Amino acid sequence: MKFLIPLVALSALAFGEPNTLTDAEKSSGWRLIFDGKTTTGWVGLGKEAFPEKGWVVEDGTLKHVAKGGGGDIVTAEHFDDFELEWEWRIAPGANGGLKYNLPDASKAVGCEYQLIDDLQHPDVKAHDGTRTTASLYDVLKPAPDKKLKPVGEWNSSRILVKGNHVEHWLNGTKTVEFEFGSDALKAAIAQSKFKNTSGWGVKTKSPILMQDHGDEVAVRSMKIKTPGNK
Repeated sequence: MKFLIPLVALSALAFGEPNTLTDAEKSSGWRLIFDGKTTTGWVGLGKEAFPEKGWVVEDGTLKHVAKGGGGDIVTAEHFDDFELEWEWRIAPGANGGLKYNLPDASKAVGCEYQLIDDLQHPDVKAHDGTRTTASLYDVLKPAPDKKLKPVGEWNSSRILVKGNHVEHWLNGTKTVEFEFGSDALKAAIAQSKFKNTSGWGVKTKSPILMQDHGDEVAVRSMKIKTPGNK
């Protein structure tokens, strides 16, 4: 499905020029991990090359084509502490996610910032909020005052990992906050699908993963800042 041009134009006005950094951002240590033109820095999960199908660079976005296959993709670089920001949009009914802190860098299991159609996807309705956009997927539901834009419009997301402290943000509003190793997180994990997954929720260094869930999801302006990167 193609997104409507008017929405794209309005989004460009709202977010500024995609896939660029200001001088101030560069000076403070930000760098792009998607340049808007190539797949440099990304490979297929467990692979040494980027998938030949399923994922495309189109109109300044890195997009998974609906039912295109290709599998999950990951950054070639691994990250420990970081601040990540990106813009994204999904097709109606779509499901996707961005994962980090993978216990095994060759497997698609880890902390997930959920990207999903909160109104139409059946997985949302079948659970208690822990599978909605900006949640810690299946573990922690987002704040009730989160600011989610309608399907087809660009959203802006942020993840902060500093030591054991983690935050999820959506369009300028914090949605999730937790501490690796805390009793509260352990209790939440015990109620989730990850309760028997070794190493889940333990701080580690890993790639960042974009999920192939079979649906159309597009991202752009992916930038990251890491300690000592100024």
